[in-house]
Amino acid sequence: MSVDREVAAEDDSAPVDAVPALVLLGYATATVVVVAWFLYGWLVQQQGFVASVGEAAGAGFALLLAVSVIGTIRRSRR
Repeated sequence: MSVDREVAAEDDSAPVDAVPALVLLGYATATVVVVAWFLYGWLVQQQGFVASVGEAAGAGFALLLAVSVIGTIRRSRR
């Protein structure tokens, strides 16, 4: 049994888009906000370590979901 395969040349790789500095700044800002949210819940509201970790993780995952949806919408418009 034989299978026909196309062999891609090594030069045919897709160009890698550089990440803009503004996007990196946004990621850094989001990280600082999530860590600050954790510290606020733990130290100021005194709601417990595990509850603060869970709340910060939930906020972080919500931000990741938003970034994913926005990226998908932007990529589909190209």
